[in-house]
Amino acid sequence: MLRAAIIFFVIALLAMFLGMNNIAGLSAELGKILLFVFLALAVISFVVSLVTGGRKSGPVP
Repeated sequence: MLRAAIIFFVIALLAMFLGMNNIAGLSAELGKILLFVFLALAVISFVVSLVTGGRKSGPVP
């Protein structure tokens, strides 16, 4: 998901340099949304890892 956010930001930068402001704005907004979703999921994953002890209950390979 972080990769998708970075790709949308690159598309926004390219569109901005080429003069396509509508596409640049849309790509930047999508990139921001994906970045915030990624950050929220990362924080949730970190908190769950702390609460559960950071280890899955299955066998270790």
